[in-house]
Amino acid sequence: MFAGKEDFKKQYKAEFMETIARPFEECTKREKYEVLAKMICSRAAKLHTETKLGYDKRRAKRVYYFSMEFLLGRLLDNYLINLGVEDTVREGLADLGENLDELLSMEPDPGLGNGGLGRLAACFLDSMAFLGIAGFGMGARYRFGLFKQKIRDNQQEEEPDPWLSNGYPWEIRRSDCAAEVHFGGSVNRRYENGKIYFDHVGYQTVMAIPYDVPIVGYGGKNVNMLRLWQAEPAEEKIDLDAFSRGQYSEAFRERDEIESITAILYPDDSTLAGRELRLKQEYFLVAAGIASIIKNYKFTYGADNWAKFPEKVAIHTNDTHPALCVPELIRVLLDQEHLEWDEAWEITVKTMSFTNHTVMPEALERWPIDLMQRLLPRVYMIIEEIDRRYRENFDHSQPDCQRKLQSTAILWDGQVHMANLSIIGSHSVNGVAAIHTEILEHDVFKDFYQDMPQRFNNKTNGISHRRFLLEANPELGRQISMAIGNSWLSDTYQLKNLLRYKEDPDFLKTLRKIKYENKCRLARYIERENGISINPDSIFDVQVKRIHAYKRQLLNIFKVMYLYNKIKKDPDAEIPPCTFIFSGKAAQSYDFAKEVIRLINTVADVVNNDASIGGKLKVVFLENFSVSLGQLIYPAADISEQISTAGKEASGTGNMKFMFNGAVTLGTMDGANVEIHELVGTDNIFIFGLSSEQVEDYYRKNNYHSAQLCEEDPELKEITDQLINGFFKDNGEEFWSIHDALIRYNDEYFVLKDFRDYLRAWQETVQAWQETERWTRISLTNIALAGHFSSDRTISQYAEEIWHV
Repeated sequence: MFAGKEDFKKQYKAEFMETIARPFEECTKREKYEVLAKMICSRAAKLHTETKLGYDKRRAKRVYYFSMEFLLGRLLDNYLINLGVEDTVREGLADLGENLDELLSMEPDPGLGNGGLGRLAACFLDSMAFLGIAGFGMGARYRFGLFKQKIRDNQQEEEPDPWLSNGYPWEIRRSDCAAEVHFGGSVNRRYENGKIYFDHVGYQTVMAIPYDVPIVGYGGKNVNMLRLWQAEPAEEKIDLDAFSRGQYSEAFRERDEIESITAILYPDDSTLAGRELRLKQEYFLVAAGIASIIKNYKFTYGADNWAKFPEKVAIHTNDTHPALCVPELIRVLLDQEHLEWDEAWEITVKTMSFTNHTVMPEALERWPIDLMQRLLPRVYMIIEEIDRRYRENFDHSQPDCQRKLQSTAILWDGQVHMANLSIIGSHSVNGVAAIHTEILEHDVFKDFYQDMPQRFNNKTNGISHRRFLLEANPELGRQISMAIGNSWLSDTYQLKNLLRYKEDPDFLKTLRKIKYENKCRLARYIERENGISINPDSIFDVQVKRIHAYKRQLLNIFKVMYLYNKIKKDPDAEIPPCTFIFSGKAAQSYDFAKEVIRLINTVADVVNNDASIGGKLKVVFLENFSVSLGQLIYPAADISEQISTAGKEASGTGNMKFMFNGAVTLGTMDGANVEIHELVGTDNIFIFGLSSEQVEDYYRKNNYHSAQLCEEDPELKEITDQLINGFFKDNGEEFWSIHDALIRYNDEYFVLKDFRDYLRAWQETVQAWQETERWTRISLTNIALAGHFSSDRTISQYAEEIWHV
């Protein structure tokens, strides 16, 4: 790409005159970032053309990965690393008097996701590009993202995230590839030559405009593409009569309604209008993506070669949001390509595969039949036919058949069950961690598993180590490469070679130095953003993830309250300096999660402003968690809090990001923690709490009594009482809803039940941290054995066992 730094400087300075017609010296830092990003993007686009020609030449099978979220993070540094030019660019910019890190900070985090689901999808795209798989993402271009989280008066407030306000230099608008999406209307039947045809009429047309973002694989040999769809009116028009009457909002009402489809990720669905908008979002993505796939297939293989479709195309749905891919593909094959039902169904099932991301039945998507029927009349007819045929073939002679039919049918009790649609319409259904898949097979989807066990399989999640270790923690990356070479960047199992340094005092000392510098970096950020001074020599105990009751941030903050109470009673208590770091967003309509955020920040106010505890404890809530903020936090963590109720977390990927950076897991036997435990052994992880079997046993027998447990534990009762007894009166706060959830409504997620064992495990973790050499060896062991959790491994398994590429 660049012959050296002099060649880079020449090309870079020339780019300014081409792009903004001003010399480098007269431009702002933002302009310098944008020119650099556009220059790299244009090179990446050319590499994508070469990659695509290679795929076309070998008639490569294409994998289309549908996801409502793609949490990309910042791209510039990642692409400089993947293209092998980061050092060249850094040195060239330094010669020009610029600092690469300052330019990198100009890039916004794209508002295209919320949490683990979207970051997983982005990691998968990265690995597909690295592995040379013809993989393409299908997502939506949300104008205002999810929301920007602000903490005011200790509470979460949501603001629009205007991440596109300065443009996005990585995207290429492709109006030539636009697709029509139809909503509403009705369906007419007609008969010709003994065959029935269906005509969708009277619909509203929405244009789906694709924006392509290059996905640069490590090594720069392959560049794939993420296609993001934006909703726009089919034609430019306004209601001139309304405009003339001064009703300006009404004049633009139709345009605003259409553009709202891709305005915000996950609009609040507590109202009928919100639910309708969410369903529109999902179908919009699906219909646009399927139209694009069909168009490309016909261009490559012709309009009458449908039998080969599953051999050349794989469509993967990331959770139930894109479940409508099943009926939409059938609709296109039936109504546009005029295939018969049996052929269309066989093609669809062979083409589709589905990843489930939850074990909580209440989180499985369901849509009211009347809404689906009104908004998507033809698609609903196809869903109805899939359900009818499923029922027709259902074995009614089996024991308990009515209950099994109720649990597996697509249409039941006035609702469309999207997970059931995905399972029936796919050839593969996978969970994302061993324990998660086991729960799917033997609990959540046990009736499906009994009838079609061959469809179910496990694909434990993984993350991009090149982003979350090499990019996020460059000093650690360099140290690893100096010790074992750089082959670990393409084969993470090579990290095992680090184990030979477990008894090397110089190597262990270097690891500690790197960790300390990363903690200092995060401490500077916290002081700048939160105004809180923290001690980098303290334990950094970190929990960063979406705020949810089952993830149990509440258990963590109860631990802080316990420690604070202990120090207040005994100032000489042997508790080392600890900094407790939280970050994560609560869904806009999730009141309980927002109350937990308020409690964390209220406790932080009390603890951080109490001089009598001598600075032993500090509590920090970092607002607006993002990929780039995560890349600052993961390298600095000592303790990785992975404390969800056993059996509730599908996998988790934060646990893997922390592990690659040498943080030590304190967690339950839940999600991928189980596999981390198997890899590192009992001495290198700290486990506590009920097992998933014990949790299910309590639910089944209904013999857990949280109020009684609390009464029997004075220290725990003190904490729960502090929620409501005026303890936080100086802050004007009480927390009745949290108290009621734990005591009146019996603590659904066993926060109180696991509390004592959690304290025991935390104290053991802290004791290990105080034994410096032992702790560093534990940390090194985690880094060395983290290689299993690379998304390269995960995608290789998807490719071989599901997509067959």
